[in-house]
Amino acid sequence: MTTADNIEITYCEKHPDRETGLRCNRCGKLICSSCAIKTPTGYRCEDCVRGQQKKFDTAEWYDYPLGIGTALILSAIGGVFVDLLGFFFLFIFILAPIVGGIIAEVVRRVIGRRRSKLLFRLITLAVLVGAFIPHTGLILIFFLGGGFQALIGLLWPLLYAAIATSTVYYRLAGIRLRL
Repeated sequence: MTTADNIEITYCEKHPDRETGLRCNRCGKLICSSCAIKTPTGYRCEDCVRGQQKKFDTAEWYDYPLGIGTALILSAIGGVFVDLLGFFFLFIFILAPIVGGIIAEVVRRVIGRRRSKLLFRLITLAVLVGAFIPHTGLILIFFLGGGFQALIGLLWPLLYAAIATSTVYYRLAGIRLRL
């Protein structure tokens, strides 16, 4: 559409009622400020950003059961190991990140270093569930009215689960914490 001054008025392709002069720097599609996603190289439309992110998701279908199963089993084994040595409060803070790092490295090798946000999240959930497998009896006792004794018994598994789970996710997702 043009005005009396021969200035072309353009509208967002997704929201035809919004005027815009902004274009996606990849495909050239007209986008409004609510559709624009700021990237290090400029503004892009949602479709281009989604397409770019899919290039980084390299996981195959079989990576999901392999990664989840491996994480579940190793986390349960780690839970038993930490439970045996974790009665010393300091050991839990030393052992849980080590076990989490081992789980992350083994899982990474099992899935062939392929990547996917969903895969990393499901593996992290498997580590969390696996941490409590050796303690299902305590969990049942707690929910059946075991009270404070059962809650204290779940303290070590809770600490192990929190520390190991976060370690696994950050190691798999490639996030580095620097102090």
